[in-house]
Amino acid sequence: MKTLKKRLCPQCHKDVVWEENPYRPFCSERCKLIDLGAWVTEEYRIPGEKKAVDEEETE
Repeated sequence: MKTLKKRLCPQCHKDVVWEENPYRPFCSERCKLIDLGAWVTEEYRIPGEKKAVDEEETE
């Protein structure tokens, strides 16, 4: 008998069966889209210094 691995959904913190879950590490498409929206609206940021923009890149 195979035991199924469970993890916590990073968005809602529910138990999630890892194997055969198309939305992993999330529990559902809803949690996946909420997380994506947070990245798009820059709620999540990777720390570091901003890169200087060259004038050639803006043209």
